[in-house]
Amino acid sequence: MTTDLTTLTWRVADGVGWVSLDRPERYNAFDQVMCDELQALWRRLRTDDEVRCIVLGAEGGKAFCTGIDRDFVPSEGGAEYTFSPYTYDDPGQQLGPKANELWKPVIAAVDGIACGGAFYLLGEADFIIATEASRFFDPHVTYGMPAVYEPLLMLHRDMPFGEVLRMTLLGNHERMTAARAHEIGLVSEVVADADALADAAGWAAAAIASAPPAAIQATLRTLWAGRELTRQQALSLGNPLLNLGLSEEALAEGQKAFQGERIVPRDR
Repeated sequence: MTTDLTTLTWRVADGVGWVSLDRPERYNAFDQVMCDELQALWRRLRTDDEVRCIVLGAEGGKAFCTGIDRDFVPSEGGAEYTFSPYTYDDPGQQLGPKANELWKPVIAAVDGIACGGAFYLLGEADFIIATEASRFFDPHVTYGMPAVYEPLLMLHRDMPFGEVLRMTLLGNHERMTAARAHEIGLVSEVVADADALADAAGWAAAAIASAPPAAIQATLRTLWAGRELTRQQALSLGNPLLNLGLSEEALAEGQKAFQGERIVPRDR
């Protein structure tokens, strides 16, 4: 499957999967092919034991993603998107790792513009690292379109309510800098340029990939559930998820790290 990708690049090294949106001539806007390829990739990675963590970036250096391609056409023979008032029927539903039940950590590495439908991806990333040149905005209302799914995803990842409103209502009139995104907690780290971005994302992904995967996946699932459920509902899931994430193999792997060379932590 990965050898036939036309809108993505993909490689694996030392437990880390590197996926990049690869339509730089369209500022990495997504079309039906990219939707299909991302969905297939996320679903395949659910059972790929070689991959423990994923870095999601983009090619070209000008844009991470500018949302839906204005020439977007659903797959031949596929369903038309009618946006039924009774169902969640949206092409962006294919894009995110969590929407496709992938519970392996995904680090978004943003360099350049991230706007509109890019928030389908950023809203389901586990954390975001961005270059100083990156800019975030949502132009929907400027062009007469309601902004619905994208701001809801960002609001649900604990982006401050007022900041979501400001970004959404101002549309194309204002762009949020990476520095401001860091101040409000949308971005966890800001780096100088694309080379530093690859280094920072690679370092974090390698650190995550070095841990036993069962413990990582159970932890990830727990924290996302905790954000979506009430406190008591989330706590009630604690024992099942703890049990799922514990194994003799994982504990033995963890003991090797404990007894091995001392990890020197990095300050941030």
